[in-house]
Amino acid sequence: MKFMKLGSKPDAFQSEGDSIRYVATELSNDMVVLVGDVKFYLHKFPLLSKSGRMQKLVAIANEENKDEITIQDVPGGPVAFEMCVKFCYGMIVTLNAYNVVAARCAAEFLEMYETVEKGNLVYKIDVFLTSSVFRGWKDSIIFLQTTRSLLPWAEDLKLVSHCIEAIASKASVETSKVEWSYTYNRKKLLSENGQESPWNGMRKQQVVPKDWWVEDLCELDIELYKRVIMTIKTKGKVSADTVGEALKAYAYRRLPELSKGTLQGVDAAKALSLVETMVLLLPSEKGSVSCSFLLRLLRAAISLGCGDTVRRHLIRRIGSQLEEASVSDLLIRASAGGNMKYDVDTVLELVKEFVVQAMTAHTDPLLENDYDDIKKPRRSISDASKGMVAKLVDSYLAEVSQDPNLPLSKFITLAESVSGFYRPSHDGLYRAIDMYLKAHPGISKGEKKRICRLMDCEKLSADACSHAVQNERLPLRVVVQILFFEQVKATTSSSIAATPDISSGPTRPMMLPSGSLGSSISVTTNTEDDWDGIPTSDELKALRGEIAMLRAGEGSSRSTRGEIQGPRSDAERAAANKVRGLLMSKKMFSRLWSGKEKPEGENVSSSDTSGSPGSSNFEEIRSTPSRSRRRPLS
Repeated sequence: MKFMKLGSKPDAFQSEGDSIRYVATELSNDMVVLVGDVKFYLHKFPLLSKSGRMQKLVAIANEENKDEITIQDVPGGPVAFEMCVKFCYGMIVTLNAYNVVAARCAAEFLEMYETVEKGNLVYKIDVFLTSSVFRGWKDSIIFLQTTRSLLPWAEDLKLVSHCIEAIASKASVETSKVEWSYTYNRKKLLSENGQESPWNGMRKQQVVPKDWWVEDLCELDIELYKRVIMTIKTKGKVSADTVGEALKAYAYRRLPELSKGTLQGVDAAKALSLVETMVLLLPSEKGSVSCSFLLRLLRAAISLGCGDTVRRHLIRRIGSQLEEASVSDLLIRASAGGNMKYDVDTVLELVKEFVVQAMTAHTDPLLENDYDDIKKPRRSISDASKGMVAKLVDSYLAEVSQDPNLPLSKFITLAESVSGFYRPSHDGLYRAIDMYLKAHPGISKGEKKRICRLMDCEKLSADACSHAVQNERLPLRVVVQILFFEQVKATTSSSIAATPDISSGPTRPMMLPSGSLGSSISVTTNTEDDWDGIPTSDELKALRGEIAMLRAGEGSSRSTRGEIQGPRSDAERAAANKVRGLLMSKKMFSRLWSGKEKPEGENVSSSDTSGSPGSSNFEEIRSTPSRSRRRPLS
């Protein structure tokens, strides 16, 4: 730390208790000055020779015949006043970054200018600041911190602005020119830890990290920190990524609870000021701040009750890079008093913002920022990012669906918000649906039908299909669809010679390998209820048996099929007959294979456009294997 020593005489000040200070000399004092609660017994000549303010005060006291001068508003109080008095007496005064602000403000108050005497205290301190303090990195930070208790004097004298400029200039220099000490404990480089291997027997020069200044600035008060970062950004020499890291480090240092995801027991006013300041200082460049940190700020903003402008700005920023988020980041606790565990509405806002930006990336050239009132070009959102968001939503739904108070409408709305994004697999969505059905066993058949329509059975993996056909929570409709598509995949992957002929007329009983239509099958009259109902274990077994016989081929003999079926009990035969009746019901076929006509250009959900059984065209499915089958993308 740099310091400046003024004067040469030894310190002759002595005390009587805590409220009296005097100079021990052979000359008796001829003036008394009361500063705050401390009384100074001094001599007029040393003070009047260097202080214009003391000349005026002594003149007024002489006119009023007063022996004591009272000064209540000296910046820095009795301590700063005594430093100035020692300078007047020629006693040794040592100034450094900790006390120079108080001395400079007190010297200004006492009018210790060059016009009063050459080489006065104001001039000497200004030289010390420009030549030493502002040239040092840590001295500048210490100096800036001490200005907080000396406002508005430090502000009026430009001490704060000059110091901020000095700090910002140092933070903006090239790392190769950093020659001063700094604090850096966040992510030590190998070279800094001395672990880097030497090159040609000589150790390389230590590399200064680009964010070397981040930790030292964390010591600043929030208002001073704000001004420093804004000045750094104005200079434009520090990358947005580095500024983003600085904001994250400062937020976690000043509000450790932010990194833990909870703000219990914090000072709400200070936390609110911190969050609002961090949002204001966010760099505009996408990716300069991690999505995880933005979501933590949003969580804090909701908890602290920040204004709509702050909240909306965060939602817009997060929406622009939602593909980077994780499920744990999105699990925002619902506000107290609600019946749901998680804040699903906020996540829906984030997803909608992503969707809007994805849809308007090429149609709306400018995006207006409501918070800082600037405009930025929209970015193009890739299909890969859309797929990542769709997968993220599936995983999020699987977590929140375990909440027994989550309404079905919110589940469906959130799932449908990404229905226009292509997903090669619907395994994640199936898992979410299964978790919801498990946590909500009391929902109606119609509600189960609605939620299962979100899933494209044709996009389930083999493992998911294997799990689904044994899942007693799924409606029979869904189980049959999954089994059917398993058969379709099996037939299309086999050779043309081994493929069963399914291209003849629609009256051909292709799904009845044993028995004829109308003679050996007793069709259930209540087909719709059975179709939407939950299959029993015997019915699931019967369904798998029917698919096994289909895979055996239509050319198989009765004896072969009998071997596949094996001996059956009465309950199993009844279940098999019921399943065959459902499969061959004309009403069932019309619901399973005939898709609804959609107006041209209408925006449809994934359940209507992804090739799911509920919307597939039966004529396309039963086309010959050699013909390319149409599979609309979701």
